[in-house]
Amino acid sequence: MSVAEARPVPAARRELTAAVLGAVAAGALALFAGGQPWADVTTARQAPLPPVTGVVSGADAAPLVPAAGLVLLAAAVAVLAVRGAGRLLVGLLVAVAGGVLALSALRGLTGGAAAAAEHAQVRGTTTADVLVAWPAVALAAGVLAIATGLLVVLRGRAWPAMGRRYERPAGSTETATRQPAARTDDHRAQDAWKALDRGEDPTV
Repeated sequence: MSVAEARPVPAARRELTAAVLGAVAAGALALFAGGQPWADVTTARQAPLPPVTGVVSGADAAPLVPAAGLVLLAAAVAVLAVRGAGRLLVGLLVAVAGGVLALSALRGLTGGAAAAAEHAQVRGTTTADVLVAWPAVALAAGVLAIATGLLVVLRGRAWPAMGRRYERPAGSTETATRQPAARTDDHRAQDAWKALDRGEDPTV
């Protein structure tokens, strides 16, 4: 391994940081959006009974949204911990989780009334006003996760792993230990006295 390979360029570290932050941001947004109201439900009943109102959360309307958020948060740690083929698999997982998240958010936007009616607990005519903001946040999180996953797949093999940002070139330690220390006059004098102690002539 060369010194250039052992010390990744700053661009690789920036890409790794961007990928980790992207996965964390997408996962956090998905979890937060999943806990927010996605639709206001109103069920009309026969007179003189008053209508029943309620709220459908993102977790109820699209259960895969918070699930994808948890996967993305776990994948953010995995991107740091693995490298090579393992990082490629993590990138694919991030992209798939982002696709699932985006599709679930789109379903919440387009079919929010049907999802709200399904979760209504009373009989009657149910209408729902979809709150566009939080499904849109989940959709944006899905798009961000897809882009992050593609970045990991395309560029992740060149990034450093956790604790391996700087590596010593292979064989450098052995070379350093095998290289003999420079001999001085003191060393030669000590060798001569040792030879005399053994009964040897140091001049031979």
